[in-house]
Amino acid sequence: MANPAPSRSGNTPDLSGAFRSRIARPPSKWQRGSDIAFRWVAHAFGAGVVLLLLAVVIEVMRHASSAIGAYGLSFLTGSVWDANRSTFGVLPHIVGTLYTSLIALVIGGFLGITVALVLSQGFLHRRWELVMKNVIELLAAIPSVVYGLWGIFVMIPVLRAQVASLSKQFGNFPLFSTSLNGPGILPAGAVLAIMILPTVTAISREAMAAVPPRLAAAAYGLGATRWEVIFKVTLPTAAGGIFGALVLGLGRAFGETMALAMLVGNSNSFGWSLFSPGNTLAALLANHFPEAGAIEVSALMYAAAVLLSITLVLNVIGSLIMQRATSGLRGLK
Repeated sequence: MANPAPSRSGNTPDLSGAFRSRIARPPSKWQRGSDIAFRWVAHAFGAGVVLLLLAVVIEVMRHASSAIGAYGLSFLTGSVWDANRSTFGVLPHIVGTLYTSLIALVIGGFLGITVALVLSQGFLHRRWELVMKNVIELLAAIPSVVYGLWGIFVMIPVLRAQVASLSKQFGNFPLFSTSLNGPGILPAGAVLAIMILPTVTAISREAMAAVPPRLAAAAYGLGATRWEVIFKVTLPTAAGGIFGALVLGLGRAFGETMALAMLVGNSNSFGWSLFSPGNTLAALLANHFPEAGAIEVSALMYAAAVLLSITLVLNVIGSLIMQRATSGLRGLK
């Protein structure tokens, strides 16, 4: 058997040819077959997700077709929901859904991005960072009904005590025109903000942690301070991921049912005051489906189709805004 060729130094054999021959080998039949099978499985799962979405939409629209034909667009502009008179309108529920979700997004988005910033930029010791991260993630494991009970027995009494003076001083301002006597828009939005906090925090933290360290090092080399690096380098570079976190949090807020059904007040009227009761589309579905007749079921499925459409439209708009916001940052990654 021939000895390996000596290296340039003349002391050790040159094994690079053997390694190159192994790397340059063509794929085997098993490797080619497994690669083709994996691609087919991936395509099948992708097609399955699309077909599942289409099946949900078709089923919802099939059950809502009679209500769509009977009420048309007046269903979207009406304010009365009376099954006894077969009169249905979801305008207060649409506005209530958008209002509570916006409150949750403002509060939960601000807190989530702030917590993500603290966790990803070395403000805490590694041990406390891990503890805080686990606590935030555990919030996602709490059942929705537990959030609702906590809101009833803790959030509403605390808010009622705090907003009494606020309502007296700013009673002429529409947002504070009434007093908080029980469930209402603000308690629902505040609890909803806590529920979307883990989603916003986790995705924003990953987006900030993925920013290339050389960008921050270059900024520090040019004399930037820590906060200048955060606000002018880290946050703009991670803007796509942060915005994606906000979009996912907003989608979670739209679909939340049980906690809102317990906290929003379930009133078929809408007021701009943060302390007034209201209703949402998801809470409407949860409260009326168990005892609904055939006519009301069709109207409720129409409301479900409206909720599905709002969620789809806002997610599409969010994706377009995110793509435009990150188009100039792709060269940095």
